[in-house]
Amino acid sequence: MNLKTGFSTVPELLRNVVNNIHPETETFLMHKEDGRWKEISFKQTLDNADAISGYLLEIGIKKGDRLGFIIENSPEYIYYDQALQQIGAVNVSIYPTLSEHEIEYILNDAGVRTILVGTPFLLRKIIKIANNCPSLERIIPAFDNYEKYLEGIHLNAGVIGFSALLAQGRKNLPVHEKQILACREAVLPSDLSALIYTSGTTGIPKGAMLTHHNFIENVKASLEQIPVVTSKEVFLSFLPLSHVFERTATYHVCSAKGCRIAFSQSLELLAKNMEEIKPTFMNCVPRLLERIHDKAVKSATQAGGAKAKVFNWAIDIGRKYREIKEAGKRPGLAISIQQKIADKLVFSKIREKTGGRLKCLLSGGAALPKNVGEFFGNLNIKVLEGFGLTETSPIMSITEFDRQVYGTVGRIIPRIEVGIQDVETGKIYTVQTHESFDPSFESPEGEIIVRGHCVMKGYWNKPEDTALAIDPEGWFHTGDVGLFYKGNLKITDRIKNILVNSYGKNVYPTPVENTYLKSQKIEQIFLIGDKREYITAIVVPSKDSLQHEFGLPEEFFQNPEMFIEDKEIREWIAQDIRKLSHELAKFERIKNFMVKRNPFSIEAGEMTPSLKAKRKVIEKKYAHDINKLYQEEEAEG
Repeated sequence: MNLKTGFSTVPELLRNVVNNIHPETETFLMHKEDGRWKEISFKQTLDNADAISGYLLEIGIKKGDRLGFIIENSPEYIYYDQALQQIGAVNVSIYPTLSEHEIEYILNDAGVRTILVGTPFLLRKIIKIANNCPSLERIIPAFDNYEKYLEGIHLNAGVIGFSALLAQGRKNLPVHEKQILACREAVLPSDLSALIYTSGTTGIPKGAMLTHHNFIENVKASLEQIPVVTSKEVFLSFLPLSHVFERTATYHVCSAKGCRIAFSQSLELLAKNMEEIKPTFMNCVPRLLERIHDKAVKSATQAGGAKAKVFNWAIDIGRKYREIKEAGKRPGLAISIQQKIADKLVFSKIREKTGGRLKCLLSGGAALPKNVGEFFGNLNIKVLEGFGLTETSPIMSITEFDRQVYGTVGRIIPRIEVGIQDVETGKIYTVQTHESFDPSFESPEGEIIVRGHCVMKGYWNKPEDTALAIDPEGWFHTGDVGLFYKGNLKITDRIKNILVNSYGKNVYPTPVENTYLKSQKIEQIFLIGDKREYITAIVVPSKDSLQHEFGLPEEFFQNPEMFIEDKEIREWIAQDIRKLSHELAKFERIKNFMVKRNPFSIEAGEMTPSLKAKRKVIEKKYAHDINKLYQEEEAEG
């Protein structure tokens, strides 16, 4: 298959697979049903998509109409998306964790005509707001026995179950087959494929308009950069398809190459599903890798003794072996033998818990702490980092498979330009491309800007916001601060996150927070200090570590008091904070902190669905407690 010319729109992807890569009977999707993994072929997927397309045409859906999704990852998501893409409609996926108010805003802003609903819980959400959404014509529960949730309720929109929709679509398909083909052929690369609403840390959501061209070119460029992805891969999908990262890097990549997609049952069952499915590729977020790292280290070293010594020895051998190979040298006989022993005693056992077949993990959504990336490298588990935003389809850069620089997000993908611009003056320091890559190149720090095939068409219904984001020269301003290091892009922080202390010193929270997150005692940390004399923080302790150290019952974490005042617990955390502070400049170090009983969460409105802290929300919500932090320190001083 020629990735450069094989397809130009999303509905062409799977048809390219069955025409050029796999027989249509080959398995495409897998999901757990009644305790067993069920396999679904490319033919079944396309047949279901055609039936749904027939139904959508029957009810008057036309090119450019927006159709909604609020559903967990599942085969139904794929069928419905394939169906609407091939008739030129637009996917509007909504995070299941959003509030009813936010869902209502998106449905009305996008003018959504139908919505596919995944669970009874989500259906109840939609029922509450449906009559406030005048464009909404059909609600489609993806589960049976939904009728009981509608008893006594008047809805302006019609309701049809997914099974009934499929049956009706199949019945009328002969009438619509030629029309579906004509619609598919009429889809242009410049047409909208999706509206993805940004989860922004401030302000109301904005719908990024992503075209078929955006998605297809992003997939082609990413596969050129990571050519090790073959048609035999098995991807385990657990990040939400409502997020652009999972949609492009799993769904669209697999649709382009003919890989299998297995849908994880839940985050809680992810480890079990990995052992069952034995994936070769998986997309993840840094926090998952941090937890795997913390759990592996804790399990191996907590009891001390011979087990801890063997583990630490193995990690050290893995590090030495990795560093020799990364330097382009050939490991000697002695270190090679030691590495094989370390692999047999330690590394292979950890890899078995991932299924034992992983070629690599692709981490995105936030910066991966350098020490965590190196840890996996020491285990001989490849972790590639990617960087991008919803507005960039999303991938702008990815780590090359055979050239890793830990702490960076890789090389610029083909056929786009990435610049570094001075935040104050607007001067562009450098513009780099895939072709200009130089492994020794380094640049000053500034805002990361990008132009090329990955940049969105603009924000839906928001021309002013579009003009602010994309300048007259076509540069999209990411709002991220970064630089080039050894030819690779390195993210420093978000411009909006930068803390400027009362002495004028800039503090970038993310790298400072990542330094403190090296502590196995700390689950989350939120830095404070803008326009203040010094840095303070809200620290969320690791629940497992806290329970192990102090023998705390579950009731401790259900206490309504937001913060933990216990002096022993504070001192226990302070020990690690003092130790890790030596890795930072004096003005970056935490001078005082408070201990939050439970993690920051999406449900509490403190984090975005992509797990970024909402700085303004948190600072406002805990303003009284934050002020006390500074008063305490001044009183002690």
